Amino acid sequence: MIPIRNVYYMLAYAFKALNEREFSRVDVEDFENVAELCAAILTSGMESLARRGIGRGFVGASGELASPRGKVDVAETLKTQSKRQKRVYCDFDEFSVDTKLNRIVKSTAELALRSPISQTRKKGLRKALAYFADVSTIDLYSLDWRVRFNANTKTYQTLIAICNLLVHDLLQSESAGGVKLASFIDEQRMHRLYEKFLLEYYRKHFPKLNAQSKNVPWALDFESDVMLPMMKTDVTLSSGDQILIVDAKYYERSTQVQYGVNKLHSGNLYQIFSYVKNQQWANKSRRVSGLLLYARTDEDVLPEGDYVIAGNRIAARSLDLNVEFPKISEQLDAIVDDFFALN
Repeated sequence: MIPIRNVYYMLAYAFKALNEREFSRVDVEDFENVAELCAAILTSGMESLARRGIGRGFVGASGELASPRGKVDVAETLKTQSKRQKRVYCDFDEFSVDTKLNRIVKSTAELALRSPISQTRKKGLRKALAYFADVSTIDLYSLDWRVRFNANTKTYQTLIAICNLLVHDLLQSESAGGVKLASFIDEQRMHRLYEKFLLEYYRKHFPKLNAQSKNVPWALDFESDVMLPMMKTDVTLSSGDQILIVDAKYYERSTQVQYGVNKLHSGNLYQIFSYVKNQQWANKSRRVSGLLLYARTDEDVLPEGDYVIAGNRIAARSLDLNVEFPKISEQLDAIVDDFFALN
């Protein structure tokens, strides 16, 4: 199992929050589980919002007013007989803290309070919630979580991602009204976190490699690609005449057994080979390589190999996430040394 502290680092890189002051104190704390960690990040983020001023936005409202504002609801005005009191019923927008983003943050904090996290963590959440007194709660399980962030709301991006993780993976509502903790983040979400962590790590520490998650064009002659599936890499690194496509893999079992022999997953190998060959077609003057980078498991046999297939280098490695974070950095840096000659 990945140490909780390393999950924090992965979250911090993935959400670009590693150097933000509001999360700096979280780094030095010890946590019993990922839910405790996320609750601490949520508390720090809420406190930071309160210090800066909780974000406001235009929110739809309605009610009786002494003078028209927004759109007059004639039917409701007549129904409530507001006309006799010389008042009109209107639908209007008001500038308020009761926005969707603030509702998500508050509702998630209240959900966490009903879970068996530590009393110390609950005390911090209750203190932070006092700043959200004018914010309504929302049904987190029927909510459309798709949010478009802009310059005014980008400070919420990490918090909303943490809220999403807590609600959908770590805090599980029970019929009696309580909330129980999940013991781990599910494999699919950890896979996405692992991918994003790798991408942001290389963006931060190796800006010369222009780390991107990018589409690979199909090597078509004449036909339209309208029916072909999209090929999107997890991480593409490039420098000079060298391109490396990294395909992140996070599985409970990282190899398959055929006739008693451990092999690379055939689908993984076919995928990275297809990415590499099609990228090579689009970049004929450059050398394109591929790397299957598995999160290390406790299996006896781990993915490891280095091959040249049809002129392109294809490698498989295991990244040990169960060590101190500086050791993780050393492994990631060694990949760059292996595939690139940087000045």
